[in-house]
Amino acid sequence: MRAMILDRPRTPLRLGELPLPEPGPGQVRVRVKACAVCRTDLHVVDGELAKPKLPLVPGHEIAGEVEAPGPGATRFQPGERVGIPWLGWTCGECTHCRSGRENLCGRARFTGYTLDGGYAEHALVDERFCFALPPSFDDVAAAPLMCAGLIGYRSLTKAGDARRLGIYGFGAAAHIVTQVARWQGREVYAFTRPGDEVAQRFARELGAVWAGDSTTTPPVELDAALIFAPVGTLVPLALQAVARGGTVVCGGIHMSDIPSFPYELLWQERTLRSVANLTRRDGEEFLALAPRVPVRTETEIFPLEHANEALARLREGRLRGAAVLVP
Repeated sequence: MRAMILDRPRTPLRLGELPLPEPGPGQVRVRVKACAVCRTDLHVVDGELAKPKLPLVPGHEIAGEVEAPGPGATRFQPGERVGIPWLGWTCGECTHCRSGRENLCGRARFTGYTLDGGYAEHALVDERFCFALPPSFDDVAAAPLMCAGLIGYRSLTKAGDARRLGIYGFGAAAHIVTQVARWQGREVYAFTRPGDEVAQRFARELGAVWAGDSTTTPPVELDAALIFAPVGTLVPLALQAVARGGTVVCGGIHMSDIPSFPYELLWQERTLRSVANLTRRDGEEFLALAPRVPVRTETEIFPLEHANEALARLREGRLRGAAVLVP
């Protein structure tokens, strides 16, 4: 099968041929129909996440079709559509797994990082860790839901019932979570790279009541803020923008160093927290919700062999919505 392969961090992916993977016990082989490009893929390729499996096939926002089940795999039949997310396996035995927090499992394995992912024509997955895809989403539209959608949804839930919601970094996750937040009756205030009028216009098109530069003070105090841009300097800015008792949620897996800031920004019961990975319950809840909104994913399609171009466009902030690779 064709695949885009990372041999070592900070080098371009190479197009290569790999053997067709054979599913083991409890696994299914999936024919990849679409794989969205996530900022986490950039963190892996750029060497910002330590100790990836090497060589590695990146990609963890996969939409595809079950092709072959392995021994004992009975959950999905050949021809069924499934989505494959970042969380690829957990132990099921540790305190976190047994308390409904499998996203914090210390032995977890991750698609496109410690397991080969979807920048390929086929992928293997533990059948317990993939999802049936809603029929209202085609494969390209469904792929970004597997991380941008799921992590955005988990981040939104950590904001509680905040009515005035700030979103820092208006990319793939933000454009999905904005639609969910607006459907829930929240006001969205979008913060973009300074001068990025295209992203600000996109945010307003999706229902944001205000959009401006990330360094700008919003016109009202926020109840909560979600940070999707991997920029540590946004943390004190977001804390400054939220009201007393407000919450700032960092939604990424990697962020540049957070600068020191006066305790006054955190005082008065403001909360600063991170989001790590996802649980299967998150996936089930979000994929039931997305068709009701209905979520519309904005995508730009790239052939599989153009993965390096898609990553470069994401790195430079030159995408509207999500890039999606199609084998």
